[in-house]
Amino acid sequence: MPEIERHRTRHSRPAIREPVKHRVPLRLIFRVASVAGGIQFGWALQLSLLTPYVQELGIPHAWASIIWLCGPLSGLLVQPLVGHMSDKCTSRFGRRRPFIVVGAVSIMIAVLIIGFSADIGWLLGDRGEIKVRAIAAFIVGFWLLDVANNMTQGPCRALLADLTQKDHRRTRVANAYFSLFMAIGNILGFATGSYSGWYKIFPFTLNSACTVNCANLKAAFILDIIFIATTTCISISAANEQPLDPTRGSPHTGEEIAESSHGQEEAFLWELFGILKFFPGVVWVILLVTALTWIGWFPFLLFDTDWFGREIYGGEPNDGKNYSAGVRMGSLGLMLNSVLLGVTSLFMEKLCRKWGAGFTWGVSNVVMSLCFIAMLIITAVRSNIDIGEGLPPDGIVIAALVVFAILGIPLAITYSVPYALVSSRIEALGLGQGLSMGVLNLAIVFPQIVVSLGSGPWDELFEAQDLCMRLFFALEHELDGAGNSPHWPWQVLNFSVVAVLAIPQSEC
Repeated sequence: MPEIERHRTRHSRPAIREPVKHRVPLRLIFRVASVAGGIQFGWALQLSLLTPYVQELGIPHAWASIIWLCGPLSGLLVQPLVGHMSDKCTSRFGRRRPFIVVGAVSIMIAVLIIGFSADIGWLLGDRGEIKVRAIAAFIVGFWLLDVANNMTQGPCRALLADLTQKDHRRTRVANAYFSLFMAIGNILGFATGSYSGWYKIFPFTLNSACTVNCANLKAAFILDIIFIATTTCISISAANEQPLDPTRGSPHTGEEIAESSHGQEEAFLWELFGILKFFPGVVWVILLVTALTWIGWFPFLLFDTDWFGREIYGGEPNDGKNYSAGVRMGSLGLMLNSVLLGVTSLFMEKLCRKWGAGFTWGVSNVVMSLCFIAMLIITAVRSNIDIGEGLPPDGIVIAALVVFAILGIPLAITYSVPYALVSSRIEALGLGQGLSMGVLNLAIVFPQIVVSLGSGPWDELFEAQDLCMRLFFALEHELDGAGNSPHWPWQVLNFSVVAVLAIPQSEC
């Protein structure tokens, strides 16, 4: 009898097992990703309306891109820093959510400053065509908006990576959800930008300091505040994020956190650049392809509606109705772009599973390059048609809208695949997801800095050249003379081949 008891006791002892981690339901991850819709709604308004608006305030077209320099600069410093801080944050509200909330509130403040910049300038004494004080208020709000956007997006993606743990499939699904909500935010934002009657719904926005276009922008940003407040509440309430215990790993990823004393002694930038030497070759390929891809994307995102207003409709800011009509039509094109972006996001998992990461990403870059070449051709054809004060031919407008719409397919892949690839490969190094997103962001912001600094001077340099010279240089430089026509298709095509050949095809 004692032997039986000993036998039972020996076999009844529970085996030592790793703690079972709770899998977060996909429906909650879907809700967490919804904050991307609110962020992208404001970003869509920013892309479609602010380049034309800043020219209406009096900043020359050739130097409008300098205003956008804050985006890549803040991305270079703010997003990696915020990601690093969120990896080690021990707040009782969680690691990522405090940064998301602070970033969302900052976005609301920034859009209020931007929307009411003309009113601020008027109160401070602006009366001429060049509204210096309004421009100053606009720049403050614009730079705050870019800082807030970068403060919010990095922790959002890192939170999704935390919640999906080390499940590559769920990470892909989470990033697809994020891209889907980006598409929804884009659709709503660009649709808002394409409608010219918002000031009638918010009549107080129209006053002596603010024209109809300015009042429309102001009303659109009021809608943005409502939307981002709603999506932020939905997202942070869905993420049941556990506070980080500094003596143990992350509750979701199991990563080991260094002792706080050592973390305080180590300079952040040294840590950020110091980890680069540990990257395997495939991560470097991902960063390289990302950088070359964004050299193609950023000029398009910067001047898309302005290109429509100038090159397709032949207008100029503050000079007739053609330019405003072109900007609104460009916003419609970007809305169609976002529809295809959303549809592509729904099929992202199947595409990656069937074709592999490198082939999917490479093909998307080829499509992007061909669309940019098509924009050059449309610009050349339109420049040989004299429309006087009238509207451009329907065929030209439809062709431009089709190109804008098709670009939504490669844009969806650009918003999703690189993040999933880096997230799945960088975790083996023991790094936090916030810092890994910051590292990928470096590959995005460096090309944007080059574009922001170079596009204005190139634009001015080639403005007087004839069409043949502009087309030649457009294939080798950032923008053509008068028309912001995207270039770099050949370089992107080359690196599309790199994406196809060098990135493993089995995972995405």
